[in-house]
Amino acid sequence: MEGNLVLLADAYKYSHHKLYLPGTQYIYSYLESRGGKFEETVFYGLQYFLKAYLEGPVITREKIDEAESMLLEVFGRNDVFDRSRFDYIVQAHGGRLPVRITAVPEGTVVPVRQVLMTIENTDPACYWLTNFLETLLMQVWYPCTVATLSREIRKVVKHYYEQTASQAAFAGIDLVLNDFGFRGASSVESAGLGGSAHLVSFAGSDTLAASSFAKRYYHAQRAPGLSIPATEHSIVTLLGEKGEPEIFRHVLNAFPTGVVACVSDSYNIFRACEQYWGGILKEQVMSRDGTLVIRPDSGDPVQTLLKVFDILFRQFGHTVNEKGYRVLPPQVRVIQGDGVSHSSIREIYAALQQAGISAENLALGMGGALLQRVNRDTQEFALKCSHAVVNGQSIDVQKMPVELDAQGRLGTSFKQSKAGRLKLVKEHGAYKTIGEQEAPALPNELETVFENGVVVQEHRFEEIRERAGVK
Repeated sequence: MEGNLVLLADAYKYSHHKLYLPGTQYIYSYLESRGGKFEETVFYGLQYFLKAYLEGPVITREKIDEAESMLLEVFGRNDVFDRSRFDYIVQAHGGRLPVRITAVPEGTVVPVRQVLMTIENTDPACYWLTNFLETLLMQVWYPCTVATLSREIRKVVKHYYEQTASQAAFAGIDLVLNDFGFRGASSVESAGLGGSAHLVSFAGSDTLAASSFAKRYYHAQRAPGLSIPATEHSIVTLLGEKGEPEIFRHVLNAFPTGVVACVSDSYNIFRACEQYWGGILKEQVMSRDGTLVIRPDSGDPVQTLLKVFDILFRQFGHTVNEKGYRVLPPQVRVIQGDGVSHSSIREIYAALQQAGISAENLALGMGGALLQRVNRDTQEFALKCSHAVVNGQSIDVQKMPVELDAQGRLGTSFKQSKAGRLKLVKEHGAYKTIGEQEAPALPNELETVFENGVVVQEHRFEEIRERAGVK
């Protein structure tokens, strides 16, 4: 089933070849973010689905046989699944999908409620295929949402760097937010897809699957996710509480140069900072050609960080940058990887600013909140039919539900869809969705990326990063 496209749809869709009006020839549908948490969306991830699932002769008789057996069990009747529909694709198209998909270039940042992608069948006998593929293609919501979230966090980081950090520190922004989410992702595929979406805006990552995805499906020239040597609690607790200073010393000896991170809250983060790192090990830390990154991993992030920095400034000293904020010596930094989310990051940096602490002192690690705590409704993604051809007649299609709000008032739902064949244009620098035949002088920002089983347009990871960059 995993590699069988014939089975990668919601079960009810196998009845649609009968339920579409007789004479239906073409179905045209579009994808949009209807709103949600953020006002704009980064489009990313479609190329993976095209190359992994749709490219080439993806329908075979063996796969149809498997699907026929499965769906007979699922429905308990033999008048729902019609294998002849798929056999036709094998016979007429060599197993390649007769559909055309257009999309904005990946990495493009588009305001919500605008068309991002369209799909239509190119063979009138396969009118049912367009929305059969919705189940799989809708999953592009996930990398789009992670890429959007990561980019929104970069906006927050950039804001506080502009407020508090030295100009030299801006070179390190790419490594401020690190992906710690591999173990918390729902699957290896999620980790690779979501992790690579994070790498559109940042470079810090311990999710190796993310770099693999970027190289395999987006032709990344080199691994875009970067990491450093770092401990975990199984290392630091090996000699018990009394042995913690010995473990810390061993960490410094193991990596005498470069950046190394050490989780330091196994027993008492404040004692670790004051008596160990800033006490008996201070000379060794300060003599290193590199940076020790101290990691708290429990407690309230804001209160914990304020106290940790207070101790470290007292023990290691500090300078004051050109914006008037305190900065630790380059041999010492802090990374917060617990309780980190889009909302808490803003709270953390605001508290540091109020305390006169530069944002350049702190890196961040984000796990479940980055790769897992999102869903299709975070950005309200939907794929809807907007045009059809029935018995040779073009029909603009639209849903426009009325709904009751919590006060019992009747109004038009936000789920109202668009009608007609669509294009995305740029007018006075702003994206706008219009009808395909409107404003012929304005070029369509949607490009054909897939046609009749062939990926006809690919984007490299470096191009995507450039497109999505926070200005």
